[in-house]
Amino acid sequence: MKLLYCGDILGRSGREALAKHLPDLRTRLGLDFVVVNGENAAGGFGITGKICQELYALGVDVIVTGNHAWDQKETLGYIDGDPKLLRPLNFPKGTPGRGAGVFTGPRGKKVAVLQVMGRTFMEPLDDPFAAIQAELAKLRLGQGGTDLILVDIHAEATSEKMAMGHFCDGRVSLVCGTHSHVPTADAQILPGGTAYQTDAGMCGDYNSVIGMDKAEPLARFTRKLPGGRFEPALGEATLCGVFLETDDRTGLATRIAPVRIGGRLAPAMP
Repeated sequence: MKLLYCGDILGRSGREALAKHLPDLRTRLGLDFVVVNGENAAGGFGITGKICQELYALGVDVIVTGNHAWDQKETLGYIDGDPKLLRPLNFPKGTPGRGAGVFTGPRGKKVAVLQVMGRTFMEPLDDPFAAIQAELAKLRLGQGGTDLILVDIHAEATSEKMAMGHFCDGRVSLVCGTHSHVPTADAQILPGGTAYQTDAGMCGDYNSVIGMDKAEPLARFTRKLPGGRFEPALGEATLCGVFLETDDRTGLATRIAPVRIGGRLAPAMP
């Protein structure tokens, strides 16, 4: 199978980049499945049902979120009715929505998407490793089971993301981090056959401070005083993501490559 995982979509410029480039990427890369992180899609803060439907119409199959999952209050009432919109597994029991799902791709192929949020320098949530272990106990990769398993770890610390990669090695197809909005240069296949990249980056304007217009972050860093509201930068966005190809028999990775197109960053294409 061939999958594209796109990092955090930040505001209107990120959505426009996806709309501009995804149709061509689907054809050029022969994509079977597309997953995006949408937690910054609504003006940089959260996501709405309307935006979810817009992303699905573009060809997105599943949307994951993160620590900004609830920034748009309407999401609390929407998420239970949308099985393709996920929030981290390790939110406390009783939190609306779900953190994992098994979805049907082309030719009846089964794709599992699991998301957790890290705890280092983040909100104090339940153990992400235990949450992933519990979900993987229900799944079998390849050989008549699930054809592809993607694990997203939405985390601040690179060490926590790397630890999750090794924790899942040989049991899932891809472990990829999100949250930092900066694409990392460590795309690799781990010894057990699981593809890994510490952070996919963002779909947003890189003439910014991690996607936000520079003025307010600079003022806060230099003056230590809050001023106005953070607003997304609106220049041309770079679509950043990870391309994955798997073995049809085992579900393990045969290829991982970064994807960067448009905007200011150096382009990268499998």
